Amino acid sequence: MTSETQWDHDRGDLKSAIRTIPDYPKPGILFRDITTLLGDARAFRRAIDELVQPWCGAKIDKVAGMEARGFILGGAVAHQLSAGFVPIRKKGKLPHTKVSIAYSLEYGLDEMEIHQDAVIAGEKVILVDDLVATGGTAVGAVSLLKKIGADVVAACFVIDLPDLGGADKIRELGVPVRTLVSFPGH
Repeated sequence: MTSETQWDHDRGDLKSAIRTIPDYPKPGILFRDITTLLGDARAFRRAIDELVQPWCGAKIDKVAGMEARGFILGGAVAHQLSAGFVPIRKKGKLPHTKVSIAYSLEYGLDEMEIHQDAVIAGEKVILVDDLVATGGTAVGAVSLLKKIGADVVAACFVIDLPDLGGADKIRELGVPVRTLVSFPGH
């Protein structure tokens, strides 16, 4: 089973289901909007099926999703794998005992949190989000999961922006990366 996959070839329907918005959130940025993919039942189903495929029949205990689009995708992946779902939230959003980590953004640092008891040490966890760009958020999430004892099996994204190098940063942590489509630039 190979989980390190780039599904750019022959996947035009997924790629075409993603809307590109120029100059958002600032001039020069091409924002890749998955709300159009989520609203297209066939494309949404295909994306979830392809994110799940390498782990069908494997024992995945939990799927972790990052706020907010990772909740949508991760919840669907967890359901398909009969796994639990773990939300990774922005600071101050979780009500119980939590563990936090600072992570890098283009403009500075932010913090994310997870419930301390969200994962039992050694549980196999897949991290899911919509897009990997610079990797700051995903690297932070992987580190946070490992901090509470998770065995992070893979990080899965619908979109990769390979020019920004985020997927490579995750791989450097020893975590395979699965993406379904890629776009050049940022």
